[in-house]
Amino acid sequence: MLRTKDVSFEHSVSFQLNGVNLNINQGEIVSLVGPNGSGKSTLLRLISRLIKPKEGEIILDGSVIDSMKSKDVAKKLAMLPQMQEQQSDLTVQELIEFGRYPHRKSHSRLAKEDEEIIQWAIEVTNLTNYKNRMLHSLSGGERQRAWIALAIAQRPKILLLDEPTTFLDIAHQLDVMELVQQLNKQFGMTVLMVLHDINQAARYSNRLVVMKNGNIHYDGIPQCVLCREMFQSIFQIDATIHKQNGNTFFTPLKL
Repeated sequence: MLRTKDVSFEHSVSFQLNGVNLNINQGEIVSLVGPNGSGKSTLLRLISRLIKPKEGEIILDGSVIDSMKSKDVAKKLAMLPQMQEQQSDLTVQELIEFGRYPHRKSHSRLAKEDEEIIQWAIEVTNLTNYKNRMLHSLSGGERQRAWIALAIAQRPKILLLDEPTTFLDIAHQLDVMELVQQLNKQFGMTVLMVLHDINQAARYSNRLVVMKNGNIHYDGIPQCVLCREMFQSIFQIDATIHKQNGNTFFTPLKL
């Protein structure tokens, strides 16, 4: 469904992606994890066409993404960046309406289908009671749900999320992760996201992709990726690995 083929990118002498190959299958939740500066967010930005690769191709549904029209890409793929633009003068519903832009003709009014999808996005993200509120009046978790609602109003096949739980308290982090899982299971959205919390990533993902220094070092199910060797080689820490109720998680230890 989504593939990066020998993708390289050079930001500076000290940072580059080196021929990254990654396959994302339909219906998966895949989390990119790794130390700061390992290339996780850069890879997500390359996939979303915010930046261009130096070499290689990104293939979406069989087409090279750079050859596709922006509106066509936006109908299949939505990106929620780590830092959103401040739109304090908009209500929640006005923000979400922007998600229908790829599906509308220039300067046309919202069609009945657009309005129905906007209401669907509001309901799915539990924002019905907030839709007329100004964005600046919301808590961090409520604002994050509004931006996710904007992204899913595009009705994309693939949702890209760059650290969607950053700056949120633990209760709002769980709300966001449960919403991501719901979008995947109930509506079939494929999700590729960057997460710092590896235990959280392991709990909510089908696959973990571990990056370091612009390369993919591990790629597999959480039960296989979470091992002492990975933590020692990637993060320079030791770890105790736990398994409980079908979930795998770890406790960090100093080497």
